[in-house]
Amino acid sequence: MVKIESVKGIDNSILEEIGFQWHTDSDGTSYVADEIVVLSEDEANNYYQAVNEIYEMFVEAGEYVIENNLFHEIGIPFNLIPMIKDSWESDPHWHLYGRFDLAGGVDGKPIKLIEFNSDTPTGLFETTVIQWAILKANGIEDRQFNNVYNTISENFKRLIVLDGDLEDFKENYQGWKILFSSYEGSLEEEQTVKLLQKMADDAGFVTDFEYLDRVQFSDEGIFNSRDEQFEYWFKLYPWEDIGFEEPQLTTLLEKIQLDRRAIILNPAYTLLFQSKGIMKILWELFPDSPYLLETSFEPLKNKPQIEKKMFGREGANTKIFNSDGEVITETNGDYGNYQSIYQEYIEFPKDSNGNKYQAGVFFAYEGCGLAFRRGGDILNNMSKFVGHRID
Repeated sequence: MVKIESVKGIDNSILEEIGFQWHTDSDGTSYVADEIVVLSEDEANNYYQAVNEIYEMFVEAGEYVIENNLFHEIGIPFNLIPMIKDSWESDPHWHLYGRFDLAGGVDGKPIKLIEFNSDTPTGLFETTVIQWAILKANGIEDRQFNNVYNTISENFKRLIVLDGDLEDFKENYQGWKILFSSYEGSLEEEQTVKLLQKMADDAGFVTDFEYLDRVQFSDEGIFNSRDEQFEYWFKLYPWEDIGFEEPQLTTLLEKIQLDRRAIILNPAYTLLFQSKGIMKILWELFPDSPYLLETSFEPLKNKPQIEKKMFGREGANTKIFNSDGEVITETNGDYGNYQSIYQEYIEFPKDSNGNKYQAGVFFAYEGCGLAFRRGGDILNNMSKFVGHRID
């Protein structure tokens, strides 16, 4: 049983003052739950250890995909392969951050990997700022597994020092600049990107923000609308959308990257991790891992399972089957044309009211922050954000 306790919510006007405008769902209910999950220190440490080990498995699986040319099998657009290979082999293409979605981890339930949102993960603002603010607003002095802000800020420095001493950043930093971009009109995405921009500012970079449709690209590099050139470009724009929907931009970005005119963040190789097809590769390579669920490109035999699309998001186009192959529940969406994977079904832990919880752990060089989503069997964009404390 998930242990929860009630807390007093933060007034919407205060949330809006700190940039959190997406506090209310389309049905008029609060997106942020008025409860928090209570964890033991051992449970928090187990989440930390799990994602660190799982990330190392992802690295081995990525190498396996590249060495064996398995891009098509996991749904990678062919026109992104040169950038994926180049960014994988070139150390400065640093993976800034991602978010692991996990089942279990509380009440003695084993931690199981559901998927890895490695390229454009959401929930950063909520995990970093909102759940911390909830504890403060309620006078709770207990700790959280939440060092996201400082950890990502330090990871920005690794763009320069790589695996070296972070104290060497100022000595090696040459005044390079990072341009941050998101879609205009999406406050959630814009505030997420601007939070990352603030982290980079604190790390010591010179930064700017520009909406995606105003960024300029040429053979010479990447520029903002004032014709200022940037050595790094962070885009909250999924790589698969670029590859499938923007062939001209893909060609231009490939030239920019391969000619060393700019480095794009998150790097192209994170699409290998983002594809749910990598889960099948992980199962083949590490069948004895305690963190993995059996996954296949074909339906599993005689066991409950969940069908997902390679690049599906927010629970769309998902089906849950019982052991007889009958559909228990399913969702519609815009991702039906993508290839499917079939993953062994595991039930999320529940609270006393029957609500189910999925853990999300951010990763930036190491595990750095935990929060939860609450909902039903398939978590969609109506699921609730739930913070935590360590008892």
